[in-house]
Amino acid sequence: MHRGRRSSNLPAWCPGAAHHRSLTSLILGSVRGEMAAALSRALKLPGKKGSELGEYDPLTQADSEDESEEDDLVLNYPRNGLGRDSCLGAGSSKLRGSRSGRLVGAEDEAQEDEDEEEDEWRERLPNKSRQDRDDMKGVQYWSQRDSGRERAGDDRGGSGGGSGMGVHSTEAEEKRMRMKHAVRTAFFLVPLVCATLLVLLCAFLIPCRKGELEKKLQWERAMGRGDNPPPLALWDVDGDSLEDVFLGVTECNNDTHPTQGNKIFSAVALSSVSGKVLWRKVMHENVNYIQCGLQFGTQTSPVVIIMGKSVVMAVNGTTGDNLWSVSLKNIVSQAVLLPDLQYDSVPDLLIATLPADEASDVSLTLMSGLTGAKLGHPVPYNLTGQGLLIGPLLHETPQGAYYILFGLGNVEAISVRDIYIKATGKMPLTQALRRKDTGWEGLKKTNSSLINIYRGAERAEFLLPLVAGLDNNQNSLDTATNLNSRKSDWVLVYGSTKLSVLRQRDVRKEWTFNSAELHCQPVPGYFNDDKVLDLFIQHAANGTMQAQIVDGAKGQLLWSAEFVCPDLKLESSAITTSTGQSAFLFWASEPIIAQRNVTKTTVAPGTSAAQPLIRKLFLLHPAYPTILLELASTTDKAVTSAVSYHEHQKDAYYIIVLLRPTPGSESHTQIVKSMSLRTAITKGKIVRLEESNKPGEPAKPGTYELNKFFRRLTFKQQ
Repeated sequence: MHRGRRSSNLPAWCPGAAHHRSLTSLILGSVRGEMAAALSRALKLPGKKGSELGEYDPLTQADSEDESEEDDLVLNYPRNGLGRDSCLGAGSSKLRGSRSGRLVGAEDEAQEDEDEEEDEWRERLPNKSRQDRDDMKGVQYWSQRDSGRERAGDDRGGSGGGSGMGVHSTEAEEKRMRMKHAVRTAFFLVPLVCATLLVLLCAFLIPCRKGELEKKLQWERAMGRGDNPPPLALWDVDGDSLEDVFLGVTECNNDTHPTQGNKIFSAVALSSVSGKVLWRKVMHENVNYIQCGLQFGTQTSPVVIIMGKSVVMAVNGTTGDNLWSVSLKNIVSQAVLLPDLQYDSVPDLLIATLPADEASDVSLTLMSGLTGAKLGHPVPYNLTGQGLLIGPLLHETPQGAYYILFGLGNVEAISVRDIYIKATGKMPLTQALRRKDTGWEGLKKTNSSLINIYRGAERAEFLLPLVAGLDNNQNSLDTATNLNSRKSDWVLVYGSTKLSVLRQRDVRKEWTFNSAELHCQPVPGYFNDDKVLDLFIQHAANGTMQAQIVDGAKGQLLWSAEFVCPDLKLESSAITTSTGQSAFLFWASEPIIAQRNVTKTTVAPGTSAAQPLIRKLFLLHPAYPTILLELASTTDKAVTSAVSYHEHQKDAYYIIVLLRPTPGSESHTQIVKSMSLRTAITKGKIVRLEESNKPGEPAKPGTYELNKFFRRLTFKQQ
């Protein structure tokens, strides 16, 4: 027996029965209409949509034997007023009770709707009782209420009464979500694209500019005529962080027969980037010294000191304009940078000249670095010696006293305090210049103000501070460079064959090394790992040149090689590398390779006379002492060189002055050439000093290993 609706179970004679039936019919109609509208929009169920609530019954699509998902949605949809203790009873009456707030309309229409719905209900559900269905739906609802209530409400846009607004709200929410995703995608893609462009910029554009700069820094330029080594100095004067080149130049009006009358002397500043002339300063005499780095307190541009035989001139390093000029007679040394004597915040200068009276050997003249004015009069000294002029050099003792080292065939010292008192008759203004070192004062000769540093039967040839990198730019007036050399030991060469290191603390010899006759002053650099500077020396005789490296700590021979080479008196260079050791640069010809039987193959001097001699620039690194890297070769004669560092590229540029024969003339053309060492290394030729391995020695390194090492080699400022 089919169970009817609860409203029809009341007897007809019961009071309020008609009203109860009308109320129930109205509630059912409202619930069906609202549920139909929500299902048709949210679930896309097929059905008929109309303006009347009773035209569409979603239960025909929802009720089935399978208890599908649509059926769950129909039963769980109402939210407002749905509860376990509804006044309308259990089962489907709970759903109807949730719409009790919408009781409006006439009893007649409610009654007609009730009868029609009862008939339709019975026809569509012939095999299933209403009570069973309600019980099952109620259980399913309560089991899924906690997990699916909010999801079901969101899917349907809220309550049944706001279904239309829910659809529009869902569409707006979807648009907002799409916009949000688009913004997120943009925030991700824009930085990614920018990073990609930055990587491409660094990978392509910057290396191209670097390569272009390296190409510009390698240049060659002809500058004047001459047969003697011209003065050469390096300093940055155009503000591009690259050291520019200063050179003494001699030009001739008559190329065929140059004479003293038709020569034009000048000091020229060349740009290190392209070799173009920055400025030219014409002189009335040959330029003997060019020194850079003197800095005035109020002037940003460095000062360049140009010296001839009888004139000292200070010019603006950037423009070449005159700052001051002083006439001196018989200048025989470059200027020495002294501490501030006048208390004007500018270092002062000391220059050695030949004295007017023949009874003295040399005079020391003090000059103001700010104005060039002489400080007092020249102070003459009788050195009672013969030979090359040593110094003058400034030295600061451990007690802070300043002394000048100089001599002729010997080495003497005198305090700056005594020189200033004799020149001006006054006591120095600064307390530092008034100091004296008691240890040094005890070395004075009897009845003399001179201190004996070296005096022997063999004449002194060279005396230089034992400081790394000083040989790369000897004409520097930079304060920092001079400070590095003040408290150092000295390298002394005497008798042309003996090499010693003098300790500055007590002026005693640390060690002595005997060699063949030396024609060039030693070059300090790091060859072994004891952190003590070693010495590169070379000497030539009978058409061969021998290069050696002497241990600076013990005076022992560390390395030696022989080369076929005529008389060549060009100083070598030592450059500090990224390994902490130094790379040594020197000019020679073909090496004499040692054979297994210890015999040597030499080239007879007469056989090479008919052919142009090829001079080669070699690089020696202590990591591979049996390997030389040939960087360049030329038939021109190299006469002077310097090394310029480029900190950003971790590279060094080798500035060399060559003498090239001029066709139809007796003189030579001076060629100034700039060469990148890292570029030259990549194109260099490997030269092995040993033909084969000796018994018990490790195998010689392969070409790949050598190329890998040298191409990764970088240079740095000492």
